[in-house]
Amino acid sequence: MMTFFIAISGLLLLIGGAELLVRGASRLARMMGIPPLLVGLTVVAFGTSAPELAVSIKTGLSGQSEIAVGNVLGSNIFNVLFILGISALVTPLFVTSRLVRIDVPVMIIISALAWFLARNGVIGHIEGAFMLALFVAYTGAIVAFSRKDASNAVAQEMRSAMPLFGVKAFAASLAGILLGLGLLVLGARWLVSGASEMARQFGVSELTIGLTLVAAGTSLPEAATSLVACLRRERDIAVGNIVGSNIFNILCVLAVGGLFAPGGLAVS
Repeated sequence: MMTFFIAISGLLLLIGGAELLVRGASRLARMMGIPPLLVGLTVVAFGTSAPELAVSIKTGLSGQSEIAVGNVLGSNIFNVLFILGISALVTPLFVTSRLVRIDVPVMIIISALAWFLARNGVIGHIEGAFMLALFVAYTGAIVAFSRKDASNAVAQEMRSAMPLFGVKAFAASLAGILLGLGLLVLGARWLVSGASEMARQFGVSELTIGLTLVAAGTSLPEAATSLVACLRRERDIAVGNIVGSNIFNILCVLAVGGLFAPGGLAVS
């Protein structure tokens, strides 16, 4: 009964955290002249992937490689097939040409890279460092390209809105983002903890837990954030969140797991 209560409480925290995160991120983007797509690909995507990162570090240090790897790969599958699908059911998602030309191909390529690096049965320290270097390069590239591609008219419109917010509104938006991220991480932790404990009571294997309950649980921040973003008509944030989260999961979360795990992450 207690594990069920913890899981439900985690779900409620996820919903509240997603609302705060999307509201704060969209306002901050307008104030700073940053395209919403860039916010979705970076701040929101990396923030909602924080539970995956926490799980990867924890399981890597404790030698639970199956949960660590299953969590990342299962989360990416869940993100595309479930979250993107249910978001499109809520409202039609207009995908920008930039996502089609650059970010989605990058997501596909690094997914193939993860398969290639795991063929020998382990993702070790060298592979982890290599993927982290790619992650830093990708993040720098999307920031540069997004700022460059933003039209002068849109940038001017965003800059003209800044005086309407002021320092207090800027601080409030930033506080909302941080509080939202905190609630997402705590909610995902409670939900995964409760769900995993219930699964173990039924004798389910760690790999199965990682690919299903843990993966779905740690992806709930992305689900809640994308759904709230769709309802608020922040479609660039909704789609960018999914694509950015998948890239972050492989190039950062899986890489960190490989670095922290003694002897690397064993891949079945």
